[in-house]
Amino acid sequence: MLWLRLALIMALVVLNTLVHALPLLAVGVLKALLPFAPLRRACNSVLTGLAESWIAVNSAMMAAFTGTRFEVEQHGTLERDGHYLVLANHQSWVDILVLQKVFNRRAPFLRFFLKRQLFWVPVLGLAWWALDFPFMGRFTRKQIAKNPELGRRDMEATRRACDKFRDIPVSVMNFVEGTRFTPQKHDGQASPFRHLLKPKSGGVGFVLDAMGDGLHAILDVTIAYPGGRPSMIDLMANRVPNVRVLVRQRPIPAELAAGNYQEDRAFRARFQKWMNGLWEEKDRDLERMLDPGTDGSGAAAQPSRSTPPSRTDA
Repeated sequence: MLWLRLALIMALVVLNTLVHALPLLAVGVLKALLPFAPLRRACNSVLTGLAESWIAVNSAMMAAFTGTRFEVEQHGTLERDGHYLVLANHQSWVDILVLQKVFNRRAPFLRFFLKRQLFWVPVLGLAWWALDFPFMGRFTRKQIAKNPELGRRDMEATRRACDKFRDIPVSVMNFVEGTRFTPQKHDGQASPFRHLLKPKSGGVGFVLDAMGDGLHAILDVTIAYPGGRPSMIDLMANRVPNVRVLVRQRPIPAELAAGNYQEDRAFRARFQKWMNGLWEEKDRDLERMLDPGTDGSGAAAQPSRSTPPSRTDA
């Protein structure tokens, strides 16, 4: 029965993808061919509407086929026409579905920096291209040390993407740890945090440098799975009892919105200290959110499905 369930859900996911991705691709090609900027901007709203519909159907299927409960605690008011930098911890591919469910049609459409190889994923790669998802080389430090031009390519790709994002409402998404958390990676890094890998500040620094005056705020997102880090199979098999999400809206420090992260060592040190401070608070938040004996806010769990006034079930 499990494999029958998984096959049914996967078939519906593929169908939903084709229904939305093919029109996305058509509009994306049309946008690329149009000679006038106002017409290209008009295409952006159509593309965003299709993408939000795609996500809404996926979220509806998640609600229909699983009993997963989403507990969301949010600080601050979201604006649909805003410009946000979203920073989140990363534990599972399920994180992406969680973020999309929490923010869809409540904040500007989420756009991720993707590995360049993902452009070749059938259907999805072209859909991401149509939605202006930036593709990056994601080169290692050793590769960049051998060939600094590789690092400059990623920086230029970031700047081009940020120039596009200035003209449209957007939530620029960054998994600051750079990879998914595992105990092996945690131990290999000798991470000072209990539930997190060390934050990588470079990508955040590049975005703030390119878009600092065009961003309204930072959305600092913490995702917790009290039942354990799930896989996509776990989600489809209804083995994820609940997901807890904390959204803190933070102002962008003025002293960090304008600086050269790459070349100014003093600025880079201040920036990394600020990021580490965020991660220390996030680690404390995860400690209480992962406690199955509480409701995520630190209060003892209640038998009913009600939540404290400051929190909502998505």
